[in-house]
Amino acid sequence: MVGLTVPVFLELVEMKAKTASVLPFLLGVCFSWYNYRSLNLGILLAFFIAMFIFNMAVDILDNYNDYHHAIDEHNYKQKTNIIGRENLSVRGVFWLMSSMIAISALIGLILVYYTGWPLLVMGIICYLVGIFYSSGPRPLSSLPLGEFFSGPIMGFLITLICVYINTYQIFPWNLASLGKVLLISLPNTLWISNLMLANNICDLEEDENNERYTLVHYLGKKHSLKLFVIMNVVAVAALVCAVLVKIAPWTMLISLIALPFIVKQVKQFLSKQVKKETFICAVKILAVGAASQTLAFLLYMPFV
Repeated sequence: MVGLTVPVFLELVEMKAKTASVLPFLLGVCFSWYNYRSLNLGILLAFFIAMFIFNMAVDILDNYNDYHHAIDEHNYKQKTNIIGRENLSVRGVFWLMSSMIAISALIGLILVYYTGWPLLVMGIICYLVGIFYSSGPRPLSSLPLGEFFSGPIMGFLITLICVYINTYQIFPWNLASLGKVLLISLPNTLWISNLMLANNICDLEEDENNERYTLVHYLGKKHSLKLFVIMNVVAVAALVCAVLVKIAPWTMLISLIALPFIVKQVKQFLSKQVKKETFICAVKILAVGAASQTLAFLLYMPFV
């Protein structure tokens, strides 16, 4: 495709945001081994490839739909959206995206054959949310629902799928097991939701101009900022709770060394909500918070 250089491709697929899927995956690996002593490495690698390809495709779809739905032709469509800004072929972007979705789905169906129907159900949910997040007459991202889908799907469901494919022979489908996975994935879930919330806070005026009425539109900026703080507090509390209920090793408390950094980023975002200047604060919180949680978990793995 003309104009699709490596830097442009990386921006088109939002590569800088891929920690939102990679870290929940790694956390699922740690949780599986710590609690069940079970890893299926071949299936795990195939799932990672399918997950990563689909995640890239969803971000392409997001840019593709934003380009088509944009009301602001001059500023957003031609200067902000990467498809218009880099003069990419719309048809070429569509076929690239469709091919990536098809490849990931094919890998997923092969994994379903080996692991069972629960993966099919979870996979369908991921695909439906991923596709309709920015598609259709009323995309989820244009409604006050984005935060409620992005965090739970990428934070909780990716971790749950990872745990299931590592333990599908023995995984008990009950509330206790699901509750444990929910607790261990709660920090990631909330930080990913906060990523969307911070993005919508920064883009409030632009979204309203393009008739995208997100959660921030209904809550107002003041209450949205309070929610941003609350979710960070709960995320950190969940880290401690996971150790207390013994579904994570004591080493995960080491991740609390990231707390001063998280507090600093929260304060910076509260002081100014400008996309090019402070949205990165939410990205840093997710990257550092989730990475410290996973690395602290990994520290204990050689002793298991």
